[in-house]
Amino acid sequence: MTENRNKQAFPREMVGDAKVRREGLDLYSEKLMMLAFGGGKSGIGEGGVKIVGLVITEWKDIPMELLLRIVSLVDDRTMIMASGVCSGWRDAICSGLTHLCLSWCKNNMNNLVLSLAPKFTKLQTLVLRQDKPQLEDNAVETIASHCHDLQDLDLSKSFKLSDLSLYALAHGFPNLTKLNISGCTAFNDVSLEYLTEFCRKLKFLNLCGCVKGATDRALQAIGRNCSQLQSLNLGWCENVGDVGVRSLAYGCPDLRTLDLCSCVCITDDSVIALANSCPHLGSLCLYYCRNITDRAMYSLVENRMKNKAAMWKSMEGRYGEEGLKSLNISQCTAITPPAVQALCDSFPALHTCSGRHSLVMSGCLNLTSVHCACVVQAHRTASYTPYPVH
Repeated sequence: MTENRNKQAFPREMVGDAKVRREGLDLYSEKLMMLAFGGGKSGIGEGGVKIVGLVITEWKDIPMELLLRIVSLVDDRTMIMASGVCSGWRDAICSGLTHLCLSWCKNNMNNLVLSLAPKFTKLQTLVLRQDKPQLEDNAVETIASHCHDLQDLDLSKSFKLSDLSLYALAHGFPNLTKLNISGCTAFNDVSLEYLTEFCRKLKFLNLCGCVKGATDRALQAIGRNCSQLQSLNLGWCENVGDVGVRSLAYGCPDLRTLDLCSCVCITDDSVIALANSCPHLGSLCLYYCRNITDRAMYSLVENRMKNKAAMWKSMEGRYGEEGLKSLNISQCTAITPPAVQALCDSFPALHTCSGRHSLVMSGCLNLTSVHCACVVQAHRTASYTPYPVH
């Protein structure tokens, strides 16, 4: 009876009928047990699989230790199928499963999550990225009610979700360190502020396209509550301004990656605050931030020089490992070549040469004369003529 209930818990599109699933698992078990035990070392024939005196004639006889080893070798879809075979398999798989990706599910993802979340309570990573919106608030609320160990959650492109989902996440995941809600356009800044008050361990946050949610109010809350933040994507969030970015810079000194693509309201003040307060910043995107001028570029250079002595001392000569490694100033047409050249001279990891474009300047025709250190060195080497040897 228990086995029948388990089989009915999964959508038909995923598992097919019981006979097909049973035959498929027979085949998977045989092949994967061969793989798990090094191919031909375990004999498989009419008598079953021989493992140190034990003969396994059917997939349901597989010991739990071997089962967990087998499912670690298959994709998530097959693993979910296996968990529906019987209560023993379900309990073993659910107790050992920590990472799950359901992006392959093109239909009925919401129902699948509702079915799986109460069983897979040990999950630490859950990827629910969608090509078309399927998830609804009740699925996120179910996850939050059962999967309290979750640390990494991807809900990108979940257009159907409302602020109720963020409130549920706030109460369900105190250890959340990575959250991707890019493209979730329905969230507002009040719910995002509420989330940061509970999820204070966030290190990676993707808010790309969250126009209503990513505002100065939300960034002030992030700066106030999420001091461990290392990576933030604010691409296409046109309501972000200097007030929010300054709060972020002062409250998140460990920030290493920041995407401000098309944040058209920010000015030099935002970059100056980042330069002053975020010494570990290695990647910065300012694409289409047309209010950015030379003043911002020189602030990055000045703080690089200011911190140079301290970095040399604290890092024992590894100064070159710190600093900007990636910068996008495409369409920032107010910036002039001398300011960008000074940046290249100060940050040797910024490259303009072919194949290593870590300094992106497309759309800025006035910056074509800017070159990185390795390009200059290559030119010097090519133009060098040694004295003839007599």
